[in-house]
Amino acid sequence: MSAGAEKAGLRRTLLNAGGVMLIVAALAAVPLLLCARTFAFQPFNIPAGSMAPTLVVGDHFFVSKFRYGFSHYSLPFSPPLFSGRIFAAQPERGDVVVFRLPKDDSIDYVKRLVGLPGDRIQMIDGVLHINGQAVKREPAGDYLYSGWGDEPVQAKRWHETLPNGVRYDTIQVQATSYYDNTPEYLVPPGHYFMIGDNRQNSQDSRVLSAVGYVPFENLIGRAEIIFYSLAGSERMGMRVR
Repeated sequence: MSAGAEKAGLRRTLLNAGGVMLIVAALAAVPLLLCARTFAFQPFNIPAGSMAPTLVVGDHFFVSKFRYGFSHYSLPFSPPLFSGRIFAAQPERGDVVVFRLPKDDSIDYVKRLVGLPGDRIQMIDGVLHINGQAVKREPAGDYLYSGWGDEPVQAKRWHETLPNGVRYDTIQVQATSYYDNTPEYLVPPGHYFMIGDNRQNSQDSRVLSAVGYVPFENLIGRAEIIFYSLAGSERMGMRVR
């Protein structure tokens, strides 16, 4: 056999070995990725504007699934292998939470948690009230909201501070809306009250027939960081607060 033929044969052997190693590495990575998705971080994206300005259409973000422990909703395809939560840790007021919709647990929702078990929640003239006290908010200028139709509209922007010090922005698109005044809601034990930062364009716990109070078991995790966004590269790497 010539030296050239030997070199060609060696190259084929190395290429074949390299291909096998790549296949083995890919197969080994699958369970690691599944474990990471199940127990650590899972990507989600925003298809609607109910959480603007915190999360906007086109944002892709990671959710920490270990933050509140794990329920069967943490598993791929959510098989009902067990009830309740394991390694449970309580969420905090102000967390941006991904959860399964109580009325249809095949649907993921993302909202801000404002009501803990036993809290009384009410909207009065567009202002969030918790246990009879108005949540502090300060005007923060205008916000260009593009969630309605083709033309962006000017919305009022507010800095809002919850009783535990969590601070974030909300927007008010209209002068008044149906969601500006509500009855008082009493959050049941083991449940939470979720609301969108886009206060007038969010179907959330204020709509009992569609969302209502969210059971602890339905929580998937806390939104942590935007890793990609169709809304602009400046949003990439932003912490979700």
